[in-house]
Amino acid sequence: MGVPFEALLPFGIMLAMFGISGAGLSKIRHMQNGGKRARHSIDQWDRQMMDRDRRLTGYLRGQTDKVVAPPGFELNNPWRTEKRIY
Repeated sequence: MGVPFEALLPFGIMLAMFGISGAGLSKIRHMQNGGKRARHSIDQWDRQMMDRDRRLTGYLRGQTDKVVAPPGFELNNPWRTEKRIY
């Protein structure tokens, strides 16, 4: 005796929802990376360069070919310093 198709409808709906949510999350991650593929195995150097690129361009994965840094970048230091007590 065969399986009635009504019993398979919930499985089809669940499969469709998993596919839609996976595609949506993939698209959101793609948009957050500035249209580039997601990065894996990021070490400290890559994080430092990505932070520098974010401070230069405003995007985490953005890069620029300008020779001169934008105005205000000289004060945009990622290092946190202590407050001096005089």
